[in-house]
Amino acid sequence: MNYLIKNAHTILTGLTGDAARSNASAIRIQDGVITDMGNLTALSDENVIDAKDCVVYPAWVNTHHHLFQSLLKGEPQGLNQSLTPWLASTPYRFRGAFDEETFRLAARIGLIELLRSGCATVADHHYLYWPNMPFDGAEILFDEADQLGLRFVLCRGGATLTRGLEAELPQALRPEKFDEFTADIERLVSKYHDHSGQAFRRIVMAPTTALHSTTPAQLRETAQLARHLGIRLHSHLSETVDYLDAARAKFGMTPVQFCAEHDWIGEDVWFAHLVKLLPEEIQLLGQTKTGIAHCPQSNARLGSGIADLVSLEQAGMNISIGVDGAASNEAADMLSETHATWMLQRARKGMFAQPKYEGGLFEGGADAATIEDVIRWGTKGGAQVLGLSDVGTLQVGQQADLVVYQLDDPRYWGLHDIAIGPVASAGQANIKHMLIGGKTVIQHNQIPDLDMLELAAQARVAVQKLQQRAQQIAWAC
Repeated sequence: MNYLIKNAHTILTGLTGDAARSNASAIRIQDGVITDMGNLTALSDENVIDAKDCVVYPAWVNTHHHLFQSLLKGEPQGLNQSLTPWLASTPYRFRGAFDEETFRLAARIGLIELLRSGCATVADHHYLYWPNMPFDGAEILFDEADQLGLRFVLCRGGATLTRGLEAELPQALRPEKFDEFTADIERLVSKYHDHSGQAFRRIVMAPTTALHSTTPAQLRETAQLARHLGIRLHSHLSETVDYLDAARAKFGMTPVQFCAEHDWIGEDVWFAHLVKLLPEEIQLLGQTKTGIAHCPQSNARLGSGIADLVSLEQAGMNISIGVDGAASNEAADMLSETHATWMLQRARKGMFAQPKYEGGLFEGGADAATIEDVIRWGTKGGAQVLGLSDVGTLQVGQQADLVVYQLDDPRYWGLHDIAIGPVASAGQANIKHMLIGGKTVIQHNQIPDLDMLELAAQARVAVQKLQQRAQQIAWAC
């Protein structure tokens, strides 16, 4: 179907500088591709979307998630824990409690939450793998994304080496054999991976943590295999100070130095978090144009800190935004995440302000990141990190992944510039229309054929099941 989006109040493009806001008021879409932007008149074969008093954004690109955690929000034992004890209290404790039904439901809830924020592309760091698994999580994830019309990138996680936390836990926490891990990567690439710049399905090499989930020799081999297969690489890194301690104790170097020694940096690599980096590490990551999935809400919730995106981008890194798992976030959607990105970059800079009598040069950090910066990081930046060259921006020739936000809630009233509303004012902005690849996925804030009340009821039952199963597993140990 061909579309003309007309009468838009503002079109944000995801581009830099003056190009961040288009002079156009209309977007023409033919066969899923943006073919014209300007002051346009509808053609006879076009479906017209009136965007009067609406703002149009590129659809968000989420570069780091753990969808299974959508049923672990606000879990009490981990609620006030920092990263390492939280891992043991929540995701590790519950992972063996998931069966095919609860895993599918968690994936569905997480994908719907993202879609309803205006997210079109999801990279899920899926690490629920153990020997003799009773279900294929990858197949479920691709199926659920396909049903919603989302672009989906499976970052195939897992561990061939235990972190220590898992040692006393049952089958679901045991490591895989390395040859089984690599064989599954090859299977997934053969079955799902699309190398094109407009791919709806991608596979990424993604051992859960570069420091803890595999041996150094195996880590280097994963890099070699990924590049042989033509896929990208992803992992967690430097989320807390524990990474610095662990890398020095185990390898006598910094986390980034360790990754560099084992071929795990470059334009085809991106890491989640990178909160705790030394200056020499920033320089190395920037020189190699390695990417980051910035996850501000999870980093704040776990008390890990705030990644310095401004310095990382100035060094040459590719910047993107991820929501991380809902078990350390509780609101795993891209509007919440971009709002937090905007706020926390400013707060971070402001924390370093000093009085003039101590040599201070500025009062606060309100110039640290603009709305346009955040939109670029959350759209174009994400597409660059994932290697999806045909998505992420609103310009002629790009895929029509876009959101028409109708800012009719009181939280947006009174804005002098309504274009900034979805990010600056946060909340759940109403989506008048959303397209992915030129196909309608949301209309008038509704996902077709979705019973939200039934889904909510299923979630309540599933949480009870998971609590009971986790307790049973604990007793069995």
